[in-house]
Amino acid sequence: MRVGLILGEALSGLRRNASMVISVVLVTFVSLTFVGAAILMQMQIGTMKDYWVDRAQVSVYMCSAISTAETCTGGAATEEQIAEVQAKLDSPAIATLIRGTSFETQDEAYQNALDLFPADYASLLTPEQFNSSFSVNLVDQTQSDVLIEAFQGQAGVEQVKDELEYLEPLFSALTVATYIAVGIAALMLIAAVLLIATTIRLSAFARRREIGIMRLVGASNRFIQTPFVLEGVFAALIGSILASGAILAGVHFGVNGYLRGRITFVSTWVGMPEAWVVVPIIVVIGVLLAALSAGFAIRRWLRA
Repeated sequence: MRVGLILGEALSGLRRNASMVISVVLVTFVSLTFVGAAILMQMQIGTMKDYWVDRAQVSVYMCSAISTAETCTGGAATEEQIAEVQAKLDSPAIATLIRGTSFETQDEAYQNALDLFPADYASLLTPEQFNSSFSVNLVDQTQSDVLIEAFQGQAGVEQVKDELEYLEPLFSALTVATYIAVGIAALMLIAAVLLIATTIRLSAFARRREIGIMRLVGASNRFIQTPFVLEGVFAALIGSILASGAILAGVHFGVNGYLRGRITFVSTWVGMPEAWVVVPIIVVIGVLLAALSAGFAIRRWLRA
């Protein structure tokens, strides 16, 4: 009977302040959608980094006939210079860092370029313009500096490149986008907290006569406060459910239905399992913030 009375009071308060409750629901919905999107973006960055770090290579480019590096004064790399690089890769000091290597000749590099360039440009290309190269997969890609130091400046080696250098700008851009989403979400959550507190104070003011009667008959502060706290929790819960639906729909239709089939260079996308992990997080955040905000607002109003 006591529980029923409390729930009835809470639902009555929601009906009386319908417009404010809708505002709370919408603000909570938008803010928690940004929170969920930020979490998913961070997950996406993590999976992409794990994928590319595992597959990124360090490329050792040998001199070609048109190379201008100081180590290429003798023209194209000779067979002896290529053999020296291979011997160093096989040496005990470096071999323990390497998972695997492959070698691409100038002719192979030329044929690969023909497959990429239009036919109009293919006639301008010759095998001598391309570098033969070693592609090295490391056990730990963070140790690429060791390989770069080992071959940089060696005769016959034009340059040593770590493929992760090309991906760092992408990861940095995604991280900045995550920070922006987190910042917007934080501002929206602050707005939601303030709006919930205002709604609860207005609801308490509208029922000030009822609250006075309950105090006269000896109702405890907790009994008086609970319906107001539930009002905020119910409104935030509805917003959280809407945000969860938006997150699930975004992943299902946006990621699985659109991005996964059109952006092929990214083979590891977040999916529904990750989205279902985010859902309880944003629901808990929404309900917890609403309960704390509503509880603080009604306690302060009752003291006044």
